[in-house]
Amino acid sequence: MSMLERWRQRSRNRERNREIVDDLYAGIVETSRRPMLFVEAGLPDTVMGRFESLSISVFLVLARCGEDPELKPLAQDLVDRFMLDVEDSIRELGIGDVSVPKRMRKLAGMFYERVGAYDAPLAVGDREALALGLQRFALADAPAGTDAAPLAADLIARHAAYRRLPSAAILRGRLDEES
Repeated sequence: MSMLERWRQRSRNRERNREIVDDLYAGIVETSRRPMLFVEAGLPDTVMGRFESLSISVFLVLARCGEDPELKPLAQDLVDRFMLDVEDSIRELGIGDVSVPKRMRKLAGMFYERVGAYDAPLAVGDREALALGLQRFALADAPAGTDAAPLAADLIARHAAYRRLPSAAILRGRLDEES
């Protein structure tokens, strides 16, 4: 294979990987916008509530990717896509160019703090510990008395569904088993 052919093949692979990540990310966004998360599970329907919902949905797919060596390369691409989307969103909200890097560092730190709080309880199915982490972070701005149990149950159910999902489906950019 000539150098030009190898370059073309790498370019095609990068483009296909970008398509897969974009398809996965579209599924993540769709999942994060389910009305159930805001109506029944108590996430506030605010800019930060939507950030929390999107962070949870990204985290759940990253957790699945981390369980399979074949999917691990997707994880960083998904985080990069998520951060790009967050950056675009804060720019759309009117945050000036000078403030964007500082806001991005803060939001990235918030995301990883939540990953740290949710990862261990989710891995062992500890609904109570997960609910405590969700109460502390995702539901911090929710009305007083909002119960984190429905949100914890949803995370555990989605985590289980993603674990059942064949890696081949994810590598096709799918978060469900259809097509």
